[in-house]
Formats: sequence, structure tokens, C-alpha cells
Amino acid sequence: MKVENFSKHVGKQRRPVSEAPKWFQVRSTLNEAFPSPFRTEGPDPLMLGMNQALSLLNGLKPEPGGAAHIGSASMHPSYEQAAHAQLGQTGLPLSQVVSQSAQLFEGMPHWNHPLTMPNVIPPANLAGIISAMMTQVFSPNIIEGEYSWNVENSELESAAMLSHLIGWPHPSNLDATEGSAPGGLYTFGGSGCYFYAMKYALTRVLGAESRHKGIRTDAKILVSYQGHYAKENSSDWTGLGMDNVVQIRTDPVTNVMDLRHLEEVMRTFHDAQVPIAAVVCTMGTTDAFAVDDVKAVRGLVEKYPNPAPFGKTFIYCDAVIGWSWLTFGSYDFKANPLGFTPLVLEQARKNYEAVQHMKEADAVGCDFHKVGWSPYNCSIIVMRDFTQFQVLMRRGGSAYLQARTQYNPGLYTLEVSRTGAYSMAGWATLKFLGREGFQSILGGVLEVQEALRELLANHPELVCVNNADTGFVTLFRAYPAGVNAQQQYARELTEPQALEELKAHNALQERIADTLWQWFRDGQQHEGAYAPYISYTSGFRPTDYNPDMTVDGAVIYALKAFPMNLNVGLESMQTLLKLVLAARDEVAKEGKLNKPKRRTERRAVLTRGTVEDLVSGVTRRTHQG
Repeated sequence: MKVENFSKHVGKQRRPVSEAPKWFQVRSTLNEAFPSPFRTEGPDPLMLGMNQALSLLNGLKPEPGGAAHIGSASMHPSYEQAAHAQLGQTGLPLSQVVSQSAQLFEGMPHWNHPLTMPNVIPPANLAGIISAMMTQVFSPNIIEGEYSWNVENSELESAAMLSHLIGWPHPSNLDATEGSAPGGLYTFGGSGCYFYAMKYALTRVLGAESRHKGIRTDAKILVSYQGHYAKENSSDWTGLGMDNVVQIRTDPVTNVMDLRHLEEVMRTFHDAQVPIAAVVCTMGTTDAFAVDDVKAVRGLVEKYPNPAPFGKTFIYCDAVIGWSWLTFGSYDFKANPLGFTPLVLEQARKNYEAVQHMKEADAVGCDFHKVGWSPYNCSIIVMRDFTQFQVLMRRGGSAYLQARTQYNPGLYTLEVSRTGAYSMAGWATLKFLGREGFQSILGGVLEVQEALRELLANHPELVCVNNADTGFVTLFRAYPAGVNAQQQYARELTEPQALEELKAHNALQERIADTLWQWFRDGQQHEGAYAPYISYTSGFRPTDYNPDMTVDGAVIYALKAFPMNLNVGLESMQTLLKLVLAARDEVAKEGKLNKPKRRTERRAVLTRGTVEDLVSGVTRRTHQG
């Protein structure tokens, strides 16, 4: 359309919309469904739409005492019809789309419910939710300052706050482009943090030229058996290869990396002149909250340097579970101002002391959507020498992007375009909670957990199997009526002749968990209560007579309560145990306790191997299940 014709519809003397071409009529209608560019005197369409959405979501919440899922729909999701969806010729009204959007949440687990205690999925705090939602209005892209302006400060300030918590030195000049300085980047979850760390490590050790010619050296990544499966993702996607991940044995009770085995492996590679790209320290495993000794790892890295011309071995702390315990660095454990019970106070102190040496690492990965109570997904990798990372990973500019501000991370990030929702949610959470807020939430989870463990100790047919752990998880086993749980578990844990009994009772744990899952999904009351939403583990630890995981089935299954939800209290725990016992009795009626029917968790086991195996990067793995 020529300018003069277009002006007939958009100029000061424009014609009525009804006289305009149809495209203009449709466009005019749609324009009302976009945020207004200026302040509105009357009701704002976005505000009306959000009010409608929030009202609909609120209506999906259960009545007090209701089931632990959203809405009244069946907890049996169906995906069969999705492939038949087609784009309509005309669009739906905004209110109708909002209504249909709300319906998609029907049946979903409700993370805020007092009976929701599954695997490390906490509810999100309001500051994080609202701040992340605000980015959807103006779409700040933290690829560079020009596209996000001061929203970039949410990333920069988050990295500064966390690096101070970690204990890294900060220069007086906050310009990260001059000299060494810590910094960080928000990314797509803990796996994204891991991926950034491994790429940084490979580039530092193999040289920046590896970015051009590719990975041509079988550098090794050392990580414990208990390390997250992101070790496989990262080694695969970086092109290093999963066979170059060498898994270090862990203590069968504590799950902490065996430093003697680590030193043996490092000495082997050192003597063979094979470079180690990274040692990954797991700072809090999901089940046992095992924290590797990063200070000792730093000593070994200094003791066994890579041969020339390779760079220094990188230390990465996978702290997505453990990072927030750093907030206890300022806590007065003697005065105990928050009034934690003596047992919880000691656990909090132990947890802080376990993570306090993360300052020895080169990079630390933190999940806010786990132990930050923030919306998905919200993770940040913090680096001790961010300047080095920027230099090593910098790319050339582009014809259509100009570095017009001081901070332009799109020159070295993986994602390039990045939503500001990550950084705003994490930043707002740090501002909102502060040290005391984190301390209160973390300690409160332990207080609730100890209440559950006390209830378990008072029931003869239930036994907690991880009393020594100080993380967020309580793992426990239920035994048939009349069986002394403490005695039977001790027998199964230590006596090879009790292997078949162990297998049968492992199957019992699995079937109890499956029964609770079915009860949760049916949304009906059982024993006068709605079922809790919990998880279970099919390999918490090996038995005492199976330290090398060579005896099939000689591992401990357990039910898992992960009370990260602030609404979980004593009543929730009492309901949990009542329904666990009811599910056990239901399973007993079925009479199907032969053997576990599947393994929901896979535990990779690296055999010790020979020196030749280690040097060549051949890792022999056996898998359960």
C-alpha cells in the first residue's frame, strides 16, 4: 500500500476502521491485545488479562484440606490428541485463550500443597514469580546492554552477591573488562551450568585453538559415581566423548568422593602425560547430600599439574543442591539468633562447613529453582575469573549487533539471546530473602525433617535409613506388619544370606510408592486423607557386603520425603506415615512381593580398570536395570 493510501487509515483524518481493508481491521483488533505503549487512564488490557488468569488459577487450587493436585480433572494426562492440533483460520479472543491456557494446568501436581514432598521441586516465592513475569511485558534480552539496559544489573548483581558468599576476592574496580574479577551468567538449568563449566575447562586446558580445530585430545573429566548425569550430557555435547569421563569411587556410606582413588587416578594420568580437563566436585547429592572435599581436590590439582603445553586443571563445583548453605557463613552458631533446636543447629553448622571451601573452585553452579525457591528455570554459573572466561570464549561481533554498552555477554555466551526472566527471578529472590530468609527456610526444612524422623523412630515397622545425612531428604523403609524394621533392615544391610529378603522388601518399597502414586492420581481419600505426593529411590546405597556394586540386587531401596515446601508441617508428616502404612497393607492384600519390577534410577559403575584403560580413556561401565 502506498504511503498516501496507508495514511487514510492511520493518519489524523483516518477513515473508520469498518471501511479499511480486512487486514487492517484484523490488525486493529489484535493491537488491543498487545501491551499499550503508553499509560492508560482506564483498565489496562494486560492487567485485565492477568487478573483473569490469576483468578482462574486461584480457582484451580483445592479447598482447604483438598487433594494435592491442581483442579478437579483426572490425574491421568493424555497426549494422544496433540498431534492432531491445527492452526485455525481465525484467532480466538484473548479471554478464551487465557481460559484454555488455565485448563492445561488441570491435574498438575500442586507444589505448594502441604502433602507435596517429591524430589527437589520447591514452590516459587512471590518476588521471583512477579519479577520474572515483569520481563514478559517488555522482553529484555540480556544478550547485551542495549537490548536490556539496567535489567543487565540483575545478572551482574546476582553474580556479585554469590561470589561474595563464595568468598572470592573482588577488585576495587568493578569493571570486569580490566584485570581478574569474578562474574557469572544465568543459563538453562544446572545442566547449562555444567555445560558452560566443561566448555570453559576444555578451552583453558586445551587452548583457545581447540575452539577452531575442535577437540583432538582425549582430556579427562573426573567426577564421582554420585555426580549428576549432566557429566554425560556435557562430555557428549562438547564433543569430548562420554568415554573420557572417569568416575571416581565414593564412600559406600557417605557417598563422598574417595580422595585416595582420586589421587590414584590423577597420578596415573600425570605419569602418562594425559591432561585432566576438570575435576567436578558434587556439593550436595540429591539423596544423601554428599559434599565432596573441594579443598583437598585443590591440593591434588596443585600436586599433579597437567603436562606442557596444557593449561591448569579446572575445578567445578556442581552446587545446585548445596549452594544456599553458604548463607550461614554469617550465622552466629553460638548465639543461635533464629532459635533452631540443638540437633538442627548442628546439622546447619555441618552443612555450612561442608560447603565453605567452594572458594577453591574455578566455577560454581547454582540452581535457584531448587534451593532458591524460584520459578523454573533459574540457574547461574559463577566464575572466579570471569575476565579469563570472557577472553577465552569471546567471538567476533556481528553486522547487526553493536557493543554499545559496557556489558555485552552475547559475545561469549552459548545461548546468545537470553530472557531476562532467569536473572530477574534469581536477583529478586536474593533481594527478597536475604541471608536470614535463606537461613530460616533451610533450617525450617531440617526442623520439619527431624519431626518426621522422630515419628519414624517411634513406629516399629518403619525405619529411617539415612539418619546420618543432614540434607533435605528423609529416606525410609516400611516393613510388613509385625516385622521389627530396625532389626530387619540391619540384617539386610549387613548379611549376605539376607539378600532374598532384601530383594523382597525392596519390591515392597517400590509397590508402596506405586500405590501412593495411584492414590494421588485418583484424587480420592484413603483412610480419611488424600495421598501425599512423594518419590522413592531404587539405589540409595549398596549393602555393606557389596561396596563395589558387583552383587545384583544388593542395594537399598527407600521411600523418599523431600519437604522443601514451606507449607509442609507435622500434620503433613503424620498423614504421610498413615498413608504409607495403608499402602503397605494394600500391597500385602495383593500378595505380589516377588522382586522389583524395574529400576527407576540408573547407577553407573566404573570398574577400577588397569592403567592402560585409564590412559586410553576406556571406561568399563556396568549398569543396573
